[in-house]
Amino acid sequence: MRTGTANLPLHGGQCPAWLFSHMKKLCQAIIEVIIEEHGLSEVLRRLSDPYWFQALGCVVGFDWHSSGITTTVCGAIKEGLKEVGPHFGLFCAGGKGRVARHTPDEIRTIADRHPLARDAEQLVYASKMAAKVDSAAVQDGFQIYHHFFVFDREGNWAVIQQGMNQAARAARRYHWLSTQMKSFTREPQAAVCSDTIVETLNLVSSDNQALNRFCTELSCQAPERLINEFNSIISLSRHLALPYQHHIPSTAYLNKALRAAYEQQPASFAQLLQVPGVGASTLRALCLVAEVAYGARPSYSDPVRYAFAHGGKDGFPFPVNRDDISHSCNTLRLALRRARQGHREQLQALRNLAAWHSEMTAVKATPHHDEHKPSNRLLPSGKAPGQDAALYQPGLF
Repeated sequence: MRTGTANLPLHGGQCPAWLFSHMKKLCQAIIEVIIEEHGLSEVLRRLSDPYWFQALGCVVGFDWHSSGITTTVCGAIKEGLKEVGPHFGLFCAGGKGRVARHTPDEIRTIADRHPLARDAEQLVYASKMAAKVDSAAVQDGFQIYHHFFVFDREGNWAVIQQGMNQAARAARRYHWLSTQMKSFTREPQAAVCSDTIVETLNLVSSDNQALNRFCTELSCQAPERLINEFNSIISLSRHLALPYQHHIPSTAYLNKALRAAYEQQPASFAQLLQVPGVGASTLRALCLVAEVAYGARPSYSDPVRYAFAHGGKDGFPFPVNRDDISHSCNTLRLALRRARQGHREQLQALRNLAAWHSEMTAVKATPHHDEHKPSNRLLPSGKAPGQDAALYQPGLF
């Protein structure tokens, strides 16, 4: 199930080495606390929550609204859990760019080294399908370039992936969770929204189930027939409006992709998505033919309903303090060590503090002012944002 998305400004640059080192340690400590208190399933659930992930990025000192929060925090989690993760039965694969493309190989390598309750190929399938749905079946103008796959020894998984829209200078992050998954091709996302709405072709929405069925049926027909139909539609259409603002795919490319689909004769939309070469442009062409052949007009619905933020690396709302991060990490490690010895007082104190903070926090964390100007909006404590390094979003632990 897709649990949410985040829209973020597209920022370049790198995380300072000293900050990334602290981020790794603090991410590891926070996740160990969650495992100690709630178990592995809670780690996956929280990673699939876009609000919690954004809060985690803020706690460990990264930007409140930069696209880099996704790649950097996921990298810190992966590095931080490299040694201790397998001990708990928690594993990470994937990352940014070329690393993302090696996710299936990483999953297989992990399965060879550690006993898993689920076959590695099932996890590889889940990883590929989550990426294919967000890149091809949901066409919102964002190209996936980051794919992070986290799973436990029982075979439960969570996905954090991000797409880029260079024209809009924006990035969009997508979160997935397996435990409530019913189908990759019918409403895999749940109640997702954003302040930014674009015309989106969502072939996995309930409204488009007939359309994706027709696409599957058409892909089983001879490519020459489909190409001729496609060319006929293009030549006769005076006011052609394809979804979003993608170019019309060339018939040479279409012929190759449709030939591959025709040879495999997919029996379902999920199988069609797995055919190599069948991507967004091929699906748009099939939708166009299906609309003419079957009268099945696509429904355009953006599966995004979350927009949020907060942060620290660039000095907003306050500069990162190395001593504060080290102190927080040491406090968590001490509480964990004592809890494992049978003394849970410190973990209970942290839990009580989190509960109190959740009750006392009455204002939203997301700034609504110019990001380059200091805020005068007061927190519940009466302090301005720059005066206190507290996390305003409750429920981190």
